[in-house]
Amino acid sequence: MNVAKSGYRVFSANSSAACTELAKKITERLGVELGKSVVFQESNRETRVDVKESVRGQTIFIIQTIPRDVNTAIMELLVMAYALKTSCAKNIIGVIPYFPYSKQCKMRKRGSIVCKLLASMLAKAGLTHIITMDLHQKEIQGFFSFPVDNLRASPFLIQYIQEEIPDYRNAIIVAKSPAAAKRAQSYAERLRLGLAVIHGEAQCSESDMADGRHSPPSVRNTTGHTGHTGLELPLMMAKEKPPITVVGDVGGRIAIIVDDIIDDVGDFVAAAEILKERGAYKIFIMATHGLLSADAPRLIEESAIDEVVVTNTVPHEVQKLQCPKIKTVDVSMILAEAIRRIHNGESMAYLFRNITVDD
Repeated sequence: MNVAKSGYRVFSANSSAACTELAKKITERLGVELGKSVVFQESNRETRVDVKESVRGQTIFIIQTIPRDVNTAIMELLVMAYALKTSCAKNIIGVIPYFPYSKQCKMRKRGSIVCKLLASMLAKAGLTHIITMDLHQKEIQGFFSFPVDNLRASPFLIQYIQEEIPDYRNAIIVAKSPAAAKRAQSYAERLRLGLAVIHGEAQCSESDMADGRHSPPSVRNTTGHTGHTGLELPLMMAKEKPPITVVGDVGGRIAIIVDDIIDDVGDFVAAAEILKERGAYKIFIMATHGLLSADAPRLIEESAIDEVVVTNTVPHEVQKLQCPKIKTVDVSMILAEAIRRIHNGESMAYLFRNITVDD
């Protein structure tokens, strides 16, 4: 279908071939061709983008999947968006299935909210709308000055459970931490299954590291008066994590751990070992974004985990070759439908059927 018939263009901002697979699946479903552009890295690692066709006055969708080299992918997206903006595109809509830096959405000690910075950069580059999937925190949408459609992968993962796990009625949905309990509860209620929560595991990201903030106020002796001049503030008691426990009966059942991101798999492997000790005879992990960094494939292969199911929001073909336990669910259908509805000015409500505020 040419641009005159479709009225919009779809580009991929990725320079690596592995990252363009999702873009090709989406354009095939839409019946359009992928826009002609060249994205590459100079010898000094600078990103260069050349758009090979006119985009003046058109609505442009940029599909950007995020590989391991996150910062390069971000620069590719920013440079592509700015190139389209300066080429007089009417609307520039980013399709970013996995939004990077989404875990850095809260202030920690003397850090920064990097996710907010990235949202501002995308707006400055020229994006006018974003389509994404399962943001780490839904409140991230408030960082943007333009509309954000946060799609859900749970219908596809639930369908996988129903069709690919023969005895799923004997399963129990597991949250690997209390923080993941809401997501797990959503799956449990939709599948009419029980719920278990693992409590007491180490939370490295929340640990209070010594950085000087806990130091008492300095006491200075000045001329004219002596003694303690610091404020006597109430002392906050330190947290003491309880021993690891599983709240819920997993004995003789299939345990299905659900989460939004699986990257460093150490917590998942530890959770699987605990569930095995408690009597679970099969362990599945369901996650939207399979980053699977570092030694994740090897650790999964050597663990008690039977299967890891993730969507294709992030390319992970190399990891699948290293670990046959990793399975993929295709979500290009919902992304293509979102693009079609936005271009035609149709309601997005159909894509959020039965999705509640807590999901």
